[in-house]
Amino acid sequence: MMRPHLASLALLAALSVPPAALAAEGTALATTTVQPLSTAAETSLDAVVEAVRQTTLSTQVAGAIVALQVKAGERVRAGQELLRIDARVAQQGAAASASQVEAAQAQLKVASRELERQRQLHQKQYISQSALDRTQAQWEAAQAQVKALQAQTQAAQTQSGFFVIHAPYAGVVSDVPVTLGDMAMPGRPLLTLYDPAALRVSAAVPQALLSGLNARLDAVRYELPGNAAATARPARIELLPTVDPATHTALLRLQLPANLAGVAPGMFARVWLPAGDQTTGAQFQLPASALVRRAELTAVYVVNEQGQPRLRQIRPGRASGGRVEILSGLRAGERIATDAQAASAAAH
Repeated sequence: MMRPHLASLALLAALSVPPAALAAEGTALATTTVQPLSTAAETSLDAVVEAVRQTTLSTQVAGAIVALQVKAGERVRAGQELLRIDARVAQQGAAASASQVEAAQAQLKVASRELERQRQLHQKQYISQSALDRTQAQWEAAQAQVKALQAQTQAAQTQSGFFVIHAPYAGVVSDVPVTLGDMAMPGRPLLTLYDPAALRVSAAVPQALLSGLNARLDAVRYELPGNAAATARPARIELLPTVDPATHTALLRLQLPANLAGVAPGMFARVWLPAGDQTTGAQFQLPASALVRRAELTAVYVVNEQGQPRLRQIRPGRASGGRVEILSGLRAGERIATDAQAASAAAH
């Protein structure tokens, strides 16, 4: 069996001399001059779109849901009623507390009149000081009872307001996990709301990439696949100063433009970090059309001083945007045929 490198050399020799019938003498080949890469390397990180303001609404009281005014995806304004819970028991309790206040106020009026009569009798020395003191204490107790019942009534009325859920700000309802008739309990999520005008991209940066990143934050950019305004510089960048002890990553937040169309929390994003003085190991870049790929062989046509294309094996790197990195096999200043098929027909 022929060894792989011997097979590669044999294939290279075969491709260097195509049949004369395919030769196209006198045809000018499109070429490009090999130039060293001058761009700095970048590192990409998977990220996610988040809402700066996202709220999960719940209630402080228990009761059956009797009205559900919104559905997922609907825009709401600040203060708009979203959900209502059965509050009849609480309303009856508030009414009972109000009645108790009225009764206590009536008793306070009686105690006030009795205190006034006892004072007049004491001035005429018809009763003792101790009798007047007892009447004074009864009046003070009636007054304290009124204040206590008034506070209890205010608490009952405040609790009645917990049975209606309002939007804390203008936004979009992202989730409604309940339906009419469900039992609302304290702490149970009822609605999720977010502000679409304030979104950000969050990415976890590995500890190995944190060195000197603060000095290069101006070069950080984000990408939203599928969005027309996909790649851009963020308006504001925030690198949290703490590192997660479990994942050994720091959180990087990039603020998106306000009211960016077609973007919602949870979408996939990509963050590009400058790699500083690091390089990818690639020396040059060529158009993908210049490469010849045959089995394990990857080569390009190098045009010599006489204008003749000659096949040369190279070692390619990663491909991006229709161009391929060349790790080895070429020198700066050499001319490369950009159309490998045309160069193959012209070689002789």
